[in-house]
Amino acid sequence: MNVYINDCSSFLPNNPVTNDEIENVLGKINDIPSISKQRMLENNKILKRYYAIDPDTHEFTHTNAQLTAEAVKNLKPYEGFTTDDIQCICCGSTSPDLLMPGHALMVAGELQLPPCDAVSTAGICIAGMTALKYACMNVETKSVDNAVATGSELASSYMRADYFNLEVDPGADIKSQPILAFNADFLRWMLSDGAGAAFISRTKNENSISLKVEWIDNYTFAGELDTCMYAGGIKREDGSVMGWREKSNSVDAAKENFLAVKQDTALLGREIVKTAMDRTLKMVVDKHKLKAADIDWFLPHYSSNYFKDKFYEGMKRIDFEIPYERWFTNLPTTGNIGSASIYVILEGIFKSGRLKKGEKILCFIPESGRFSHCFMMLTVC
Repeated sequence: MNVYINDCSSFLPNNPVTNDEIENVLGKINDIPSISKQRMLENNKILKRYYAIDPDTHEFTHTNAQLTAEAVKNLKPYEGFTTDDIQCICCGSTSPDLLMPGHALMVAGELQLPPCDAVSTAGICIAGMTALKYACMNVETKSVDNAVATGSELASSYMRADYFNLEVDPGADIKSQPILAFNADFLRWMLSDGAGAAFISRTKNENSISLKVEWIDNYTFAGELDTCMYAGGIKREDGSVMGWREKSNSVDAAKENFLAVKQDTALLGREIVKTAMDRTLKMVVDKHKLKAADIDWFLPHYSSNYFKDKFYEGMKRIDFEIPYERWFTNLPTTGNIGSASIYVILEGIFKSGRLKKGEKILCFIPESGRFSHCFMMLTVC
């Protein structure tokens, strides 16, 4: 590709929420303090996260589209830039505000953009990457001169205590009922709200660094594996999923927690590292003739520190070991922002002053929805 990321930005709403404050903002399920909270926090190593919720009124302070618009406004790719200069906007999210119209159109509306190309990508964590890939291809093919790609999440909308059916037991034993405990607790201590954006053009910055996008590769294993992380349905014993439309009415769907985020924890543990490292990374290494020694920075988006060592061991198994001193993440201070995480990580290293011309950056974005993974190679210019 002959395209460059000229700037990265983010928007994290309100003040950071510490571990002791989470239940004050999200509420307690059944008004009972969680018994698994401490164990989950010890595993994920997240110290702070952000919610688009007023901690006093418990009302939302931003919609997803507003979070995204604020991140776009924070872009400063060149002097005199305004959002009116954007020719294409590509927005990915797990949690758009509406089923329709598309998320990108709602963002364009918030920004009051003049007529432009607008594309929404759906999914979970790699939704932000499919948005970025479309933006890069649109610029590369000269359909447009520039594009903005975003990832954003309003994850707290799924995590508030009043969103869970009152029959869900927050005191469920995590060992005897892992899926129930995961639904009610695990994600509440991990997910965060926020948005990130990147400005892409065919011209690199003259007086500051740019990131040349070498390639973006996505692979899905949905043809082989059952659904793992999902919302808007329930999973049957045979592995198929019943969607909310199959219920006779929306009230029944709400009562049965169809809209809650769920995770097949057994399937996750069995397949996430295998599909991401043993298979996807191996395919990427072989395709691009990569050598671990040539990678200066590894930017992984993992949902929890629990997976850090597991991904590292998976890299070692395929003889592509990148030592931890070359890893860069801000998970402890931002939380897991899903599709926005890689943008926030990129902004962190882009503005760190640590990048040097010619350095290679390998980005890694796994997704457990139905096991789809993305790797992206960047070169510092």
